[in-house]
Amino acid sequence: MQLTFSFIIPVYNRPEETKELLESLAMLEYDDGFEVVIVEDGSTETSETVVKQFSNSLNINYFFKENSGPGSSRNYGMQRAKGNYFIILDSDCIIPPHYLTTVKTYLTNTFYHCYGGADAADEGFSKLQKAINYTMTSFFTTGGIRGNKKSIQEFEPRSFNMGISKEAFEATGGFGIIHPGEDPDLSQRIKKKGYTTTFLPNAYVYHKRRISWKKFYTQVKKFGLVRPILNKWHPDAAKITFWLPTLFVFFTLGSILLGLFCSILFLIPLLSYILLLFIDSAIKNKSVVIGFLSIIAVFVQFFGYGLAYFYSTLHITWMGRNPQEQFPHLFFK
Repeated sequence: MQLTFSFIIPVYNRPEETKELLESLAMLEYDDGFEVVIVEDGSTETSETVVKQFSNSLNINYFFKENSGPGSSRNYGMQRAKGNYFIILDSDCIIPPHYLTTVKTYLTNTFYHCYGGADAADEGFSKLQKAINYTMTSFFTTGGIRGNKKSIQEFEPRSFNMGISKEAFEATGGFGIIHPGEDPDLSQRIKKKGYTTTFLPNAYVYHKRRISWKKFYTQVKKFGLVRPILNKWHPDAAKITFWLPTLFVFFTLGSILLGLFCSILFLIPLLSYILLLFIDSAIKNKSVVIGFLSIIAVFVQFFGYGLAYFYSTLHITWMGRNPQEQFPHLFFK
């Protein structure tokens, strides 16, 4: 099959990010041509003027629609795209020049109907962005699988950097109305249709994650609330490892209590883990400050996700409540 690619990018009030992303797409080292589809999801601050600036350098199509969430916007774009293979990106990503050549070479040699790639931190990112990126991608945190090597099995691509064939999109109907969690949900439905997903090495993007500590906590909390819902919908995909952040919360609180009231020795495992995170992040990011911020980010991630996962499991799994009635803010209508 001759692969023709369409980038699908939903945007919401992010014209400056859209400009940076389009600048990186215009620098792609790829000679066969590709399409860019921008879907404005009901923004009040649109990217239309920015898109027009690239009309001569990119084969770009711009659509404006009422706000209905990122999943629906991606479906909207794929329904109108001209390619036979869709690459879905978030607007806060920057694409390295080799990206599309890497993707085409891999899929030409070993074709998959769906792939996911890793996210990385660009040198120009802020210290907070690099610390959060470390937390979301490090082997020593729950994000390790996202940047791991090709030994990954049953990989669930994430929609900030995800490819899906037109055939698989039409077979599944695309993304659902849940958010976040629409990407692992789609991954599982793709597998149920008989297709295989994979991790595509070196097809990474620079994911900027322009968020504060408060926004990061809200994000990981939503991830924790969503996962038990996905476990209910796709029980074969449920894993015991999803409990690790919750167990870490209990471990941390238990270590502190035992250290205060019994023996300080009970704090050694926790302090050893913190030291490991600090050293690993400081070395990888070449910054003591980022190493320190990474410790904070890990605790924000684990406590935000872990407590929310326990709360959601209580209501969805053990009490059998309806997900949309219990957590309406996780669903678009």
